[in-house]
Amino acid sequence: MAVRAPLARAAKEAQAGAGARLRPPARVAAVDALRGIAIVAMIGYHFSFDLRLFGLARFDFENGPLWLAARAAIVATFLALCGVSLVLARRDGVTAARRWRRIGVIAACALAASAASWLLFPRSYIWFGVLHCIAVSSAVAWPFTRHPRLALACGVAVIVAGLALTHPAFDARALAWIGFTTTKPATEDYVPLFPWLGVALVGVAAGDAIARRSFAPLAFLMRAPRTIAWLGRHSLAVYMVHQPVLIGALALALRRLP
Repeated sequence: MAVRAPLARAAKEAQAGAGARLRPPARVAAVDALRGIAIVAMIGYHFSFDLRLFGLARFDFENGPLWLAARAAIVATFLALCGVSLVLARRDGVTAARRWRRIGVIAACALAASAASWLLFPRSYIWFGVLHCIAVSSAVAWPFTRHPRLALACGVAVIVAGLALTHPAFDARALAWIGFTTTKPATEDYVPLFPWLGVALVGVAAGDAIARRSFAPLAFLMRAPRTIAWLGRHSLAVYMVHQPVLIGALALALRRLP
């Protein structure tokens, strides 16, 4: 009996260890939490936008430095996490078919967002917003997951070029999605490849560096509420439904359309 008890305990510990290895890795939960925080910030930003849409506020989203900084931070977080997620997918051995299926889903959602925005804002609908940029960036940045240093160098170059260079030829909508426009196009959401693809590439480099440290720099995010991580895991679905819910709730509360 004295021998069996330690053996039984050892067997239980081995089973517990195997179970822990089968659980979703903490690194994914940390990334989900960070993405969830960005989702909460985005919802707050869009709710403020909707308040102006209904004439309940006069926020200056186009010129106010705080609003511009908030938008840039939110978009940058999503694009950087796009790069980090590509690193995770590479490390997890995601197949090409699954990867392209995911990109296809994002692209389809981008088209749906364009269609919905056209109904609300026919003169300034979204034709290349954050989802469009994430879809294209996911395809372009994937090969860089094997070359993180190159990803960092190219990412910085794309960001600098996108911020520093302009040319009137890119003001045409056929080219404006690339970037380099002399003025911001008339659209509700504009996230061109230059400079934002660069943020995704930097995210690839950052994701590789963090992964090499077993995601220790993101360990503090494990203390985030489960709701935040849930929002991060379902970020695409939340993105697609949050504006209809917000606008619908305001319309019901005010008993009028914007």
